[in-house]
Amino acid sequence: MALNKILNTIVKVFLPLLLGILLLWFLYRDMDFGEILEVIQKGVRYDIIFVSLLFGLAANIIRGYRWGLLIGTLGERFKMRNLIYAVLGNYAINFVLPRVGEVWRCGIITKYEKISFPKLIGTLLIDRLADTVSVGLLALFVFTFHFGFFKHFLARNPELMHAFSSDTHALWIGGIFLILAAAVWFTFTRLNHFSLVQKAKGLLSNVWEGMKSIARMKHKGLFMLQTLLIWTFYFFFFYITFYAFDFTRSLGANAGLIAFTMSSIGVAVPIQGGIGPWHFMVIASLMCFGVRDTDAAAFALVVHSVQSIWTALCGLFGIIALPIGNSKASPR
Repeated sequence: MALNKILNTIVKVFLPLLLGILLLWFLYRDMDFGEILEVIQKGVRYDIIFVSLLFGLAANIIRGYRWGLLIGTLGERFKMRNLIYAVLGNYAINFVLPRVGEVWRCGIITKYEKISFPKLIGTLLIDRLADTVSVGLLALFVFTFHFGFFKHFLARNPELMHAFSSDTHALWIGGIFLILAAAVWFTFTRLNHFSLVQKAKGLLSNVWEGMKSIARMKHKGLFMLQTLLIWTFYFFFFYITFYAFDFTRSLGANAGLIAFTMSSIGVAVPIQGGIGPWHFMVIASLMCFGVRDTDAAAFALVVHSVQSIWTALCGLFGIIALPIGNSKASPR
């Protein structure tokens, strides 16, 4: 059991982090650290970066309200502050265990609000689906109206095109998907008499009930508006930092939107805080706009570090505030 726990910890925590660190090393190994350090020390308006942090916090607070819309359709009562604290804490947890923060926030709301955990997972899936669609629409917009950028980006990074076009990778992914689909079908049709399978079907039923919350939602327009506000604020969270550096200040909003979209795709990789993939996407994007490699590397290092520390601190506040705010029973 002890060995299994150690292996589980290595796979969940250290392996993703190691991959991110290796990618960082690959990106920065040939960089002139003297030039990067000079930019960090003398070439950054940190006051501007600090302003950007407010937009990141605002986006995550709105995310809490949006989650409340989904949970409200289940007929449940809750304290909105608990949802906001849980969403903030979600990101702090993700810095340690990638993607575990989402499960944690459902568990902590189940603890304090006595709402069904499987139903909360269902609402969470809708919450994450909305974000996936948002990033997909951003990527589609950038690809449609800035196709030249993607051509330049892939030309500068041919290994990406090779990875996406590999027939072997496609066969492996397709084969794994078919095997999993067959295993699920066999389990739920041929092994239905086992109690464990019946419990799993009940769990999935509750998850589906939570996912249907979007169909029953009375305020779909508000949900769309909040989604738009979340991603608008995330954009400013990123783009305002352009004005903190001389070499990005004049690039303009189009370049900011493209780099932001690429960074959002990088964050989708299940590595703590997007360490590595985020840096690669941002550095490669900025270099496509003529920014020197060392300047782009300095930008990525400063912006990601400051904003990650801020997000983690806000998350720690949420984690600490939850038990304190719920220490005394109070009417909802």
